[in-house]
Amino acid sequence: QVQLVESGGGLVQAGGSLRLSCAASGRTLSGYNMGWFRQAPGKEREFVARISWSSGSTYYIDSVKGRFTISRDNAKNTVYLQMNSLKPEDTAVYYCAARPSSPFDSGRPLSADGMHYWGKGTLVTVSS
Repeated sequence: QVQLVESGGGLVQAGGSLRLSCAASGRTLSGYNMGWFRQAPGKEREFVARISWSSGSTYYIDSVKGRFTISRDNAKNTVYLQMNSLKPEDTAVYYCAARPSSPFDSGRPLSADGMHYWGKGTLVTVSS
């Protein structure tokens, strides 16, 4: 079992920055893919970014490329999402999720349906 706890959400003005953290416990994340997803009011949950815990390779949706950066700290068993140049359309609950890596993951987003573990989410609100 893997427990995931997100933190770092809050209210920020457009153009501002936030850094989300996802602290994992229960087992080592070696061999896992870690993902950030978000769900805006009235919308489906969507994939935002992922990182391979073992290789560090990353993947982003187009709308956040150049603005968001996903990273991990092996020693702290924590994944981060640095969000810069935030826009009102980034407003959502952000979730951290994990599942074992697959050889077919390279260059592809993660599907919410395929994730094994989820955190409870942290709210990000970007005001205009």
